[in-house]
This record gives sequence, C-alpha cells and structure tokens, in this order.
Amino acid sequence: MKSEPLSTPHILLVDDNRDGLIVRRSLLEELGYEVVVAGNGEEGLKLYAGAHFDVVVTDFRMPRMNGMELIKGIRKIDPRARVILLSGFVEPLALTEESTGADVVIAKSCNEPVRLVRSIKRLVNATTARKPPASQKNSPAGGRATTAR
Repeated sequence: MKSEPLSTPHILLVDDNRDGLIVRRSLLEELGYEVVVAGNGEEGLKLYAGAHFDVVVTDFRMPRMNGMELIKGIRKIDPRARVILLSGFVEPLALTEESTGADVVIAKSCNEPVRLVRSIKRLVNATTARKPPASQKNSPAGGRATTAR
C-alpha cells in the first residue's frame, strides 16, 4: 500500500519488566497503535532491524544491553529513528536527550503515561527529518536533566 502515512503507527516497546510491557502495551493499543514488544535490548535491536517502527520506547536499565546501547544500535540502522527512553533513574543519573541519544527522556512516575502518550503522538506526527540529538555522545553524566517534571 502506498498510503503509508495513513496506516496505523507501529511502536516497539523494549523492557525486561513484563509488567511494564503489559501496561504500556495495553495503553498504546487502546489508543490505536500497533505494538510489538521485546523483553531485552538484543531482541529489540533484532526486531528493529527487521521491520519498520514509527517510534521505539525503551527502558534504560536492562541486563546485557541497556537502553543507551540499544539506542546506539538503532541509530546505526537509522539515524532518524524516533526513540523515547524511560527510566526510574533520570535525575540521579542525569539522563538527558543529549547524553542518551534519545529524542525524549521520561522519568518513570505517576505522570509517565500522559507524557509517554503525548511524546509518541508528537514523534509520530513529526514530518521533518531529525538528526539524532547525541549520536556521538553517550555519557550518562553529561549535563543536567532537562526532562519535564
């Protein structure tokens, strides 16, 4: 089909926490998104390499391949990929868009669902090609946190 922009947006969710995957998947599917889940970064990278996703949502802390390593791998495949990083450690680790390579960094909190949905809608609707915010810099200690409160 040539009407690609009218198709259902595809989201890749990557998290080693099954409960987190279930909750986020349910939320996004209720909003009409097509959601594929991966239980770790390596699986997420393989899925990304084999299919088209409009947005990737990944957890930061995962075994073997953390969220920043996943983002780095995704950026090698597609520097214009749209990526959201979730973490319960945004402030302690000073995780920012610049330090992680993500388009959006969201702290896990009671406000996470609203911020996640808003960010996905914004990234799906973005029409201009974006450069990765930090394709070469990947230090979690770089700069202060700039995420929404």
